[in-house]
Amino acid sequence: MKTPNPEELLEPILKRDPRYSAEAYFFVREALDHVVRQLETPRHVSGQELLDGIRKYALKEYGPVTKRVLSEWGISECIDFGHIVFNLVNEGLLGKTDEDSLDDFSNGYDFSEAFLKPFQPLEPVACPLGSPVSAK
Repeated sequence: MKTPNPEELLEPILKRDPRYSAEAYFFVREALDHVVRQLETPRHVSGQELLDGIRKYALKEYGPVTKRVLSEWGISECIDFGHIVFNLVNEGLLGKTDEDSLDDFSNGYDFSEAFLKPFQPLEPVACPLGSPVSAK
């Protein structure tokens, strides 16, 4: 019997819920693996821990274009990560505890604060009108 590849495993989910691309599911899975590898002892992580780990992993992987990349995959707020996680759970591709719920992802971070603000200057940069701009 042939072992299904990751794309084949996602087919039923993508048919049921076309809001998110396959890349979104791969990314969430990679981010979860990254979060678990950062722990001293591997264990189940909460939705809030996963959200924080996703934020850090996304910034590390995609830098200033993180928000745009996520948007292209159909992700625009933290609850989208929750929908992706629970789609994977419902398909038997991830596990959960009785305490885990979609609500764990509803009060996450603001995407602009999380993914744009880290790349904005701390102080406003002003250039006086009429002054030549030089590259140093």
